Amino acid sequence: MRSVARLVARPDGRGGTRLTELAGEPPLLLRQTGHRDGVAEVYVVGAAAGPLAGDDLRLEVEVTAGAAVRVHTVAASVALPGRPGAGRSRMLVRARVDAGAALHWLPEQTVAAAGCAHHAESWVESAEGAVLTWRDELVCGRYAERPGDAVVHTHVDHAGAPLLRQSLAVGPSAPGWDGAAVLGGAVATGSLLLVRPGRVAGPPWVRPDGTVARLPLAGGLADLWTATAPDAHLLRELLSPAEADPPGRSG
Repeated sequence: MRSVARLVARPDGRGGTRLTELAGEPPLLLRQTGHRDGVAEVYVVGAAAGPLAGDDLRLEVEVTAGAAVRVHTVAASVALPGRPGAGRSRMLVRARVDAGAALHWLPEQTVAAAGCAHHAESWVESAEGAVLTWRDELVCGRYAERPGDAVVHTHVDHAGAPLLRQSLAVGPSAPGWDGAAVLGGAVATGSLLLVRPGRVAGPPWVRPDGTVARLPLAGGLADLWTATAPDAHLLRELLSPAEADPPGRSG
């Protein structure tokens, strides 16, 4: 199955945001649920199970100066195997955030079910003066199962320069993915990138048990939080998009 969805946000002239484009096709459907604190709220609604092997899903997001959008998904995305020979599934997100705009990308987790072959890619361009929150979370298998193959790649440019290049591969085709050098036996992992104009990122920090780390990027321009956890609930607690360090982060 091939599907393309597109979201374009512009200022409404009254201090809020209007969505001039909000279009999708199964299984990627977009729904606006209103505004909160001046930010337009949008949910990605999965109209079918999956993604399944062979699916090619693409979402384009554009936020222009003066607009602000928060994007969620209504449920976790469970990558599933398909018919033999169908190949891998792919979810591609491309986003552009102009100066003076804000994008908060806060989807539910991607679950790599047994037998899947899934590739998730995010390509983000944010201008100088843009606000960006970008969270990626991966759960390695459903309850009590080993995961299939999954690759998560995040590519972020800010002010025309590289800010983040990050990739993670798990599953049978990624030797050592669950070893001490990668996930250390954890089944859930993720990252949270915070870009805030005029805000100085915190210093490097690692929790004593090694499960949570903060890394300032581009000389303090941005904060990158990474975490591993035994389950999705704890991972979400560690990667909540707070401006200040929540309980459990500070050391």
